[in-house]
Amino acid sequence: MGLTLALNTARASLLATSNQMAVSARNVAGANDPGYSRKVATLVAGSAGGATVTITRAGDPALYARTLAASSDAARGDALLTGLTKLAQTIGDTDDPTAPAARLSTFQAALQAAANQPDNAQLARDAVEAAKALAGSLNQAADAVHAARAEADAGIADSVTRINDLLGRFDAANRAVVKLTALGGDATDALDDRDRILTALSQEIGVTAVAREGGDMALYTDGGVTLFERGPRTVAFSPTATFAAGTVGATVTIDGVPVTGAASPMPLASGRIAGLASLRDGAALTYEGQLDALAGGLIAAFAESDSVGADGGPRAGLFTAGGGAILPAATAAGRTGLAASITINAAVDPARGGSLALLRSGGMNGSDYADPAAAGDAAYAGRLRGLLTTLSAAQPVDPALGFGAASSLPDLAAASAGWLEAQRKDASMTASYQKTLLSRATEALSNVAGVNGDDETALALQLERSYSASAKLISVVNDLLKTLLDAVR
Repeated sequence: MGLTLALNTARASLLATSNQMAVSARNVAGANDPGYSRKVATLVAGSAGGATVTITRAGDPALYARTLAASSDAARGDALLTGLTKLAQTIGDTDDPTAPAARLSTFQAALQAAANQPDNAQLARDAVEAAKALAGSLNQAADAVHAARAEADAGIADSVTRINDLLGRFDAANRAVVKLTALGGDATDALDDRDRILTALSQEIGVTAVAREGGDMALYTDGGVTLFERGPRTVAFSPTATFAAGTVGATVTIDGVPVTGAASPMPLASGRIAGLASLRDGAALTYEGQLDALAGGLIAAFAESDSVGADGGPRAGLFTAGGGAILPAATAAGRTGLAASITINAAVDPARGGSLALLRSGGMNGSDYADPAAAGDAAYAGRLRGLLTTLSAAQPVDPALGFGAASSLPDLAAASAGWLEAQRKDASMTASYQKTLLSRATEALSNVAGVNGDDETALALQLERSYSASAKLISVVNDLLKTLLDAVR
């Protein structure tokens, strides 16, 4: 081997080893960054006997795609669980003395006590106060549902804002990758940046990434709507102004295509938005319907009928809606918003000038609606016992609520609280599973694409020895050339 060739080979080896050491140093610096992928410096032999270094990323596209899907599923489960937990904590269950089911049991016991001693004014007052507390618990429960739906709606708006910001950043990162790939430069750091943005995006919305020629990438929702292709698509959402009973929240659209709501042709299945939309227009709305059914059942159970002349139809008795207005009981069961507006009749509320005696005798809608048998008899308990029987009797229930076609009010209240707890428990189990799945997928991806400190240290020592050997070879060649030149002189 000629000295010139040996010198060139040593110099090329020195340069290649230096580049490999620089890549190893980058790996060590990025070891604690979860979004960093290990860089691999590969030697490629040159035509003149030298070598160049090509830098690639370690990774597994299929495993990364699975990690994105797990991230979206975990975000959906967490958003739904958070909302259901707040509902459960605010409203309570059958063991909570402030819950509607417990308030109904307390009212039923107070009404029974009043029926046992109908001439006892204090027991009648206790029954009216228990009725007032029951109506108040339904009001608070409905308010809690409205607050939870409004919070979910605001969360959707925030998520849409983040998605549009992330898509803008993804566009810039994608352009950088395409440009560096076209120029033959090192695009690995740009790829890491793009993957970090994509990971954050997957938490907000279910996303599928499709790699294209030249390093380009297109994004689609898990429902199939285009999210990014040569440029970001517009994700839009108009927050719902107020949440009254039965209000259906606004939909999220991508380029005008709805991706949430019953009318969506390609709805989202995962991501934080999907979880919030499911809570807002699914579980919370169903629970509000159950509360309205309970309130409507109370109004119907305690309705009064005209006992004189032509029957004007049943009218609201102890329980009414609309700030004390008389509501036809026949329409109560099919109305929304009753839980938010139910109250006791002012005619029987001493705090508003009412008479406790009307609980025993009836006539809250006038003398024609009084029980004739109770006239002048303070010990008459027939009407109170009849109310207790009606309270425990089965009433028609909307089958869509999931409790059959008929149910007594105590059973309906208990079943409603149990339904909410079952929903929360199911969401908790699902969220726990999805978090575990995400943890395992992330760990598996880290094992493939992450940096192992021990391996990098061993590689650095090996590269240092190779660097030293190349430097020593240059030194030897330099000495030989010097000797040769001295001999020529």
